[in-house]
Amino acid sequence: MPELRVMPAPSDANVYGDVFGGWIMAQVDIAGSLPATRRANGRVATIAVNSFVFKNPVFVGDLLSFYADITKVGNTSITVYVEVYAERNRLQANTVKVTEATLTYVATGDDRKPRKVPSLDELIFPQDR
Repeated sequence: MPELRVMPAPSDANVYGDVFGGWIMAQVDIAGSLPATRRANGRVATIAVNSFVFKNPVFVGDLLSFYADITKVGNTSITVYVEVYAERNRLQANTVKVTEATLTYVATGDDRKPRKVPSLDELIFPQDR
């Protein structure tokens, strides 16, 4: 299941209808932060974009699906791999991989300073309440 689904608007593109790379990067950051926030059980901050590859252009009207998976959990950091797919023609189910990225987030406290990522045993899941 995707972390995020969004359709770029004309305001997200240049005059040729190509969506700005910076807009895609912002959406990737949001998608990557969602599993990181859940795993950190609180606030996270982006500390690194380890890799970012644009594989195909994105156009106004594409329906983008962002899939994010945690690949590493450190003492205070969480690394997330994000893949982005575009549905170009939803009637024909034409899906194209457009972007992949790896980002690192750091868990932060209310003081915005790094804090320890809780162990899985320390996390409280909704079904355990």
